[in-house]
Amino acid sequence: PAIQIDDVETGLKALDPSLKSSKYYQVVSKRIEDKRGTSVGYKATNFSQATPDGKMVSLSDFKGKFVLIDFWASWCRPCRMENPNVVAAYNKYKDKGFTVLGISMDSNKEPWLQAIKQDNLNWTQVSDLKGWQNEVGKIYGVQGIPQNFLIDKEGKIIAKNLRGDELEKKLAEILGLIHPIFCCKFNTFAG
Repeated sequence: PAIQIDDVETGLKALDPSLKSSKYYQVVSKRIEDKRGTSVGYKATNFSQATPDGKMVSLSDFKGKFVLIDFWASWCRPCRMENPNVVAAYNKYKDKGFTVLGISMDSNKEPWLQAIKQDNLNWTQVSDLKGWQNEVGKIYGVQGIPQNFLIDKEGKIIAKNLRGDELEKKLAEILGLIHPIFCCKFNTFAG
């Protein structure tokens, strides 16, 4: 089994304080920090990347919303097959504090723009057009797509790789959708 981040951090803290300036200590500390920023339960690593029209957008720009960071590409058939599920979730929950931030792993701008239009991806899209060398993809350890991270309003990762109806189920759960009958009964008691 994989070693947990907390176990590595505990081991690092147990080392003699004089070792904090060593190269090994610095490398391991950086790896812990990087891993936390892409793990469920921890604050997501912030990043900035350009939209198709060149505007720089950061993950931190979406604070106060639930954000699905969605790694995909125009040439990725499984991504394109998953896009209708993401579109459905976006359309259903966009007025309830949810949005999507698409990170394209494309290296060619035209197919990327065509796929955005064809698949009706009406949310913010960014890319550095470096393909598998995409800087955000490297930060998040993306080795296969589609891949996604669901971030809460405070910027913490609360789920990963939600596909199909799993995304809608998770959004309904976290957004605490209350049945209208309950609201009416509650209002009656409050009055």
